[in-house]
Amino acid sequence: MMRTHMRAEVLDIPAVAARFLAEAGDDLAAAARAMRDADPVLVATVARGSSDHAATYLKYAVEIAAGIPVASIGPSVVSVYERALRMERAVCVGISQSGQSPDIVEMMRGAGAGGALTLAVTNSAGSPMAEVCDHTLALGAGEERSVAATKTFVTSVLAGLALVAEWREDAELRAAVADLPEAFGRALACDWGPLSDRLARANSLYVLGRGPAFAIANEVALKFKETCGIHAESYSAAEVLHGPAALVQAGFPVLALGVEDAALPGVIATAERLAGQGAEVFLTAPGAAAGVTCLPSVKGLHPLVAPLATAVSFYVFIEALARRRGLDPDAPPHLRKVTETV
Repeated sequence: MMRTHMRAEVLDIPAVAARFLAEAGDDLAAAARAMRDADPVLVATVARGSSDHAATYLKYAVEIAAGIPVASIGPSVVSVYERALRMERAVCVGISQSGQSPDIVEMMRGAGAGGALTLAVTNSAGSPMAEVCDHTLALGAGEERSVAATKTFVTSVLAGLALVAEWREDAELRAAVADLPEAFGRALACDWGPLSDRLARANSLYVLGRGPAFAIANEVALKFKETCGIHAESYSAAEVLHGPAALVQAGFPVLALGVEDAALPGVIATAERLAGQGAEVFLTAPGAAAGVTCLPSVKGLHPLVAPLATAVSFYVFIEALARRRGLDPDAPPHLRKVTETV
């Protein structure tokens, strides 16, 4: 078997997560206190690529746990259009593995100048983004050599979940976050072989999710593109019925990310409807009618953390699928590990 950096980094996720939780306690507590003192009426996020999917996950976690709206800000508003933003009573969270992209750095600098409490989530504690922010959550994930982000993505989401738990002083979520390294270990063992068999020669598919699982659907679709050359599109399990479902005909593959939360009945209903149109539907939860293939997942998790464990299972699957398709997941064509935009 070809040994890839991506596989080694995926297998390292439980240990990286445990190390972050062991070492980031003081920084999490300080950032959480600052957020309580700020009493924000808005949380803004600034990110690109996989980091923006981590920001989408944070959006759902904050809105569900705290009832405070979260908005994504385009970095070009400051870096290109040079427009100052009023951000009093806001917290602005920048998420970047490298913390180097000039547009994100300038947006975070501008957010602070506009009155926001600023927080950096990055794998590089001394990065330019960290230097312009009030607080930094350093991921401590170690070097990530594969172009496709895996352990840094998971740890970015973990950092956001841990921050929400501390900020809201939510004992149940704190316990769920503390148990995630063990859950990630179980997620590594989930076998998605039936989906691999279907996608070994596929050209396209849909990936569906709702709530925090929609953030993972976005990340999954990106990884299909960059590691396997498959044109994957992500949709809300509700939004897919408003037009994209028209393309779903006999044999069209669909991956539906279902977790044990309030949205699961709706996700199952959508999966069954698309299967009825002839799609080959794969669902990461039990309970669907015949015609939908169930993929294994880690059960019994807090609904806000469950989709993150599903991402770990997916990473094991997608690295193997890339190799099965004759591709090197470490070095996708035309991509670099660090992309700096203005």
